[in-house]
Amino acid sequence: MLSYIFMIAITAEAMSGALAAGRRNMDLFGVALIAFLTALGGGTVRDMLLGNFPVTWTQHPIYIYLTIGAGLLTMLIARFMHRLNRVFLLVDAMGLVAFTIIGCDVALRLDYPTPVVIMAGITTGIFGGILRDIMCNRTPQVLRHELYASVSFLVAILYLVMRAYGVNENLNLLVSFAFGLSMRLAAIKYQWSLPVFSYAEDQWED
Repeated sequence: MLSYIFMIAITAEAMSGALAAGRRNMDLFGVALIAFLTALGGGTVRDMLLGNFPVTWTQHPIYIYLTIGAGLLTMLIARFMHRLNRVFLLVDAMGLVAFTIIGCDVALRLDYPTPVVIMAGITTGIFGGILRDIMCNRTPQVLRHELYASVSFLVAILYLVMRAYGVNENLNLLVSFAFGLSMRLAAIKYQWSLPVFSYAEDQWED
């Protein structure tokens, strides 16, 4: 199940990257690059930080074809994309949970301690979006809007706790998915967010 959701998620993330590139009037190569980085950037950064070589997508060329193809396809159907906004939000939420769990699993297989496993999950979940926004010259969306990185953190905690208590793997996946998906969609609907730190030097001047 996780692998199928992963494929759907990287396709959706690639399309979101292509749309972001389009808003910045990028050319064909720019669209393909941003689509690729958005979809696979989180896993790439995770593998590099953990020393997990070769990097995952280099062993699965289908991921390259899928993400770049999805990005280029987006250019052709962009006029219809606004109608699919709710679908994108749902798939993105599913992708966040799937990427987080996959990231945790990779770190667990490499015998890293729990804090590193959690950070590996979060990195996999959010870093593609961070790379997309940096390349498009804007403040990363995952750090300034509704709960996103926080959902990834909570999913990683829940998944690891249930795993530590010996909960069946399929049940663990189901509960983690239901929890993460519900949290993310509720955050969007009710605009839940963490407190914002706003600093301006002149506000402290006498």
